[in-house]
Amino acid sequence: MSNRIFCLFFILLSCHLVAQKAVLGKVKKEELAEKVYAKDTSASAVIIFKKAKTTFTYYEENGFESATEFDIKIKIYKKEGFDWANFDIPYYVGYENLNDEYVDIISAYTYNLEGNEIIKEKVVSQSKFKKVINEFWAKKTITFPNVKEGSIIELKYRLKSENISVLPDFQFQYNIPVDYAEYESQVPEFYIYKGMIRGYVKPEVTYNVEPTSQSFNSKIDKTNVGKVMRYNQIVTKYIAKDIPALREEDYVNSINNYYGKIEHELELVRYPDQEPKQIATTWENVAKSIYEEERFGKELKETAYFMSDLNLLIKKDFTKRDRINAVLSFVKTRMNWDEKYGYYTKKGVIKAYQEKVGNVAEINFILLSMLRMAGVEAYPVLISTRENGYAQFPNKSIFNYVIVNVIDEQQSLLLDATDKNSDINILPIRDLNWNGRVIKEDGSSSEIDLMPQLNSKELINIIAQIKPEGQVEGKIRQQYFDYNAYLYRDKYNGLVKESLVDRLEKKYKGIEVTDYEVQNNLDLTKPIIENYNFTTNNSVEVIGDKIYTSPFLFFTLDVNPFKQEVREYPVDFGYPHQDKYNISLTIPEGYVIETLPTPKAVSMPDGLANFKYNISSTEKAVQISYAIDINNAVIGSEYYDALKSFFKELVNKQTEKIVLKKI
Repeated sequence: MSNRIFCLFFILLSCHLVAQKAVLGKVKKEELAEKVYAKDTSASAVIIFKKAKTTFTYYEENGFESATEFDIKIKIYKKEGFDWANFDIPYYVGYENLNDEYVDIISAYTYNLEGNEIIKEKVVSQSKFKKVINEFWAKKTITFPNVKEGSIIELKYRLKSENISVLPDFQFQYNIPVDYAEYESQVPEFYIYKGMIRGYVKPEVTYNVEPTSQSFNSKIDKTNVGKVMRYNQIVTKYIAKDIPALREEDYVNSINNYYGKIEHELELVRYPDQEPKQIATTWENVAKSIYEEERFGKELKETAYFMSDLNLLIKKDFTKRDRINAVLSFVKTRMNWDEKYGYYTKKGVIKAYQEKVGNVAEINFILLSMLRMAGVEAYPVLISTRENGYAQFPNKSIFNYVIVNVIDEQQSLLLDATDKNSDINILPIRDLNWNGRVIKEDGSSSEIDLMPQLNSKELINIIAQIKPEGQVEGKIRQQYFDYNAYLYRDKYNGLVKESLVDRLEKKYKGIEVTDYEVQNNLDLTKPIIENYNFTTNNSVEVIGDKIYTSPFLFFTLDVNPFKQEVREYPVDFGYPHQDKYNISLTIPEGYVIETLPTPKAVSMPDGLANFKYNISSTEKAVQISYAIDINNAVIGSEYYDALKSFFKELVNKQTEKIVLKKI
């Protein structure tokens, strides 16, 4: 028992000593002279400490308001860390009945070591900028002066909010290491918050109850006499140390979704002499609140402005799917997205329709209303885009986008008319973020899966001849279906032929493309088809009397995209897909096949992915048939080792050589 007590004492003492050092303004020459971060020599910068404390102040007119004070100290090691010299502080401005949140920059400094002297430079007011992101969010940017390799920057700021239903998020993990992170909340006993920790680093948590008081002058009873409010406060402290950088690898929707972070939601209010009141909202409350807003529900009831166009558009013999296709195509063609997000209209659907320009809500509300008037069952779907994160509890501020859900013969379909290249169940990639929320006028709501279920195919047919001198020439036909076709159109529609050829020659190093043509790039009902001839000198090695080549030529995947030893967040491919190759290689006169790779089939657990490789030969040619299926858009981190091994097998198989010998 005594050993356990000693260990606990040692841990608490070490945390106290670290916390004592986490004070702004105490910058040492040794810190500034340090050239590399010993715990992670690849780090471009490190957060020496990040601390925040949330306190509550009572105002007789409005009750309690919260203020959170942040202290941050960052060391810059490399030029790649200079991005930290532009520090963004987002804050919410989308309240309906409350004042906007407010950010106050208390102090900000850059420290440099010049000779043997510490130079401290203050951030001036001209280097503090406010920018409106959308109607819900704004940000304040602080630009630190004279930042160079070795600099230390310090920042203290305060975030004030009248909204106490949530506390500010406290992020304690980034793409650079964090030495020490501490968040403390001092909450009046009247409020009970539910704390949620995101990510894979779990901080230590302590709780205490302390007596406190606040003095204020009463103006309500017109006596202006000083009063004192005494109560207990719940002090919660989170501490995390030596937090590793969470670096982004290939195939992640948004790394911001996986950083360590603390969130708080108000769960219960318990005033003296009153029954406790549950506050934590439900999805039904969120749906009802949004639908009842004039810029949402009222806008969906406007229909007269488009009826003449709709009557001309819909034919008597149209099936329901015909009507869906016709309305979606019409709205995409007529309307142009202004790239503004949100689930409320800005200028209204009528004006947007007249001007042919609108935000997300205006365009998709026009789509939804036209579908309903065409006899199609349709509902709005609230979503949070990939870069915006995802909701961990019912909260309307997390949503930043709205799309349309349609029911056709018991089949649930998703539509987004902001993108000219989208189609039924082919949403813009920004929309593909786990789940959305279907909401209805009666306040009911339900979760809906946003992730594609069917494999999008890419078919590659190659007919090629290997020349004795090592040149390869041939024809290629590539077909892109569904999301593969969407991405092609999104990236390349509008490019001239020369640019499309240049794209291929840059993507596949060492090839020369001729006779290029593309089909169906404007017809969303058909796959994209590319046909072209090619010549390359880079796909074959001639060594003595032998020729070595990969069966996949310049399509060979020769590097495993998954390199991390451990991956703590899911692998997100965006959508399930199948890549299928049919390759015919004619061997040159005077050569025979000496070595041929062997067929192979590999599958991941639970059918998440598989590939099948077949190869055969005749006297004059080699035939290769190969298909890889990624059957889930998202593969959990628990399968990372299996996925990494799967791609290792795939790379090994694709890089095996055909060996031809001269006779």
